Amino acid sequence: MAVHPAVRLALRDLQLAFARQPGGGVMDGRDQGTVICPEAPAKLYVTATPEVRADRRWKQLTAQGEAVTYDEILEDIVRRDARDGSRADSPMRPAPDAVLLDTSEMSISQAADAARRIVEAARARWEAAS
Repeated sequence: MAVHPAVRLALRDLQLAFARQPGGGVMDGRDQGTVICPEAPAKLYVTATPEVRADRRWKQLTAQGEAVTYDEILEDIVRRDARDGSRADSPMRPAPDAVLLDTSEMSISQAADAARRIVEAARARWEAAS
């Protein structure tokens, strides 16, 4: 998959407009905390090992009837991570103030609960500072 700077720029403008609407928003993406919303009071850098991500994706796709192999998916994830981490425009990396949430050993409900606790802690800090 190629990176298209013009598309990234157009999407950035849409994402910025969404984030700046009254009440804000919940954003998800590989450059949200560093490029789109660096001023956000709560930032999570959600990750899992490439192997765990590949296994999750393989289970999802095969459950939908797609004929894919775990190895193909793992190769694609590793390639995408390398590309996104080394691109010149908006490389994938955690924001300096992001909380790392490694979900490798978590269920969906455990990951959601951990994310909720991180956001609640950030909310308490920014309300106390207001």
